[in-house]
Amino acid sequence: MTLDHIVSKVQAGERLSGDEALELYRRAPTPRLGQLADAVRARKHPSRIVTYIIDRNVNYTNICVAKCNFCAFYRPVGSTEGYVLSFDEIFHKIDETMAVGGVQLLLQGGHNPDLPLTWYEDLFCAIKTRYPAFKLHALSPPEVIHLSRLSQLPVATVIDRLIAAGLDSVPGGGAEILVDRVRKLLHCYGKATADEWLGVMRDAHAAGLRTTATMMYGTVETDAERLEHLLRLRALQDDTRGFTAFIAWSYQPAHTELGGAEATGIDYLRTLATARIVLDNFDNLQASWVTQGGKVGQLSLAFGANDMGSVMIEENVVRAAGASYCMDEIEIVRNIEDAGFAAKRRNMPYEILGDPIFREREVPRMLELATARADGDTTVPEELANYPARSRQGKQLRVIDH
Repeated sequence: MTLDHIVSKVQAGERLSGDEALELYRRAPTPRLGQLADAVRARKHPSRIVTYIIDRNVNYTNICVAKCNFCAFYRPVGSTEGYVLSFDEIFHKIDETMAVGGVQLLLQGGHNPDLPLTWYEDLFCAIKTRYPAFKLHALSPPEVIHLSRLSQLPVATVIDRLIAAGLDSVPGGGAEILVDRVRKLLHCYGKATADEWLGVMRDAHAAGLRTTATMMYGTVETDAERLEHLLRLRALQDDTRGFTAFIAWSYQPAHTELGGAEATGIDYLRTLATARIVLDNFDNLQASWVTQGGKVGQLSLAFGANDMGSVMIEENVVRAAGASYCMDEIEIVRNIEDAGFAAKRRNMPYEILGDPIFREREVPRMLELATARADGDTTVPEELANYPARSRQGKQLRVIDH
């Protein structure tokens, strides 16, 4: 198995085995790896269009019992820094999103034991009543598993109930690395094993939902385990064809229990390019400018990415770990066009919606990402009184406030 033979297979559009992909990742010079990935991208997307979506990444709660050691965002039950957003706060965020041309909410949060399945159903129904055309890209697989455990209902039943309430698609968060050795070391095995994460996605696809897939690399995994992650995604995609896109980002170590150092930009580009080559049944790869910054995000377009991801508007999780890159629509479009591509807005299923909004009408510039709440805001939503709490602290809070 020579490197030249592997390169020839990629150029011919043939599928690589795990061993071949690992050899390519380890031995191919970075420019060569980029050229191969770019050629794959060009075969799939010959029109030289690079897409992006205008949406908002809202974290409805930071209270979480999972306690992953790589996460700087979560707060334990009872923390004075814990929060749950009210329905009205979420409505306000949707209004702001729609004002700049946004089409969906990426809604994810901690595993809060005091938010039952009915809270999510009522929230989704309320959103769809007020904003019928607005899309809900919500609840990563570990969150769905958490709700399954809380409600003691099968995952497929939870998904069906969420769809009935208004769920449109499922984000690929919580995948980290889909290898249980790694998940145990990261303390995320309890929230979802590799098989459980994949199982939620299989159930979501069976229910007719489209989803994304992610990988957070650069913690304790080996390069072979990164490849195992990609191969497991590829195998599920062969079965279901339910994934619309793949997104990789580097672990952000600041303020986390795990600590350590962040992977380099070169490592990111090599990982991205390898993913573009291995994931031959994924149409789209997103550039992770949120963790890499705008310029490496732009360079991603020469290493296999055909999508710049989300304008985002708001971000809390990566920011908590020390990264605070911001690009509004104008900046994203500038990066795309300066790289020699045409920029087009899309929705979650990657349907083209049109040209940049800012060229159609005036929109306010966004020079920094919004946050879930202003510092020091400890408001407790009134509607929480309508739902039974499970934790001791949650029950006490319900009594104190009502």
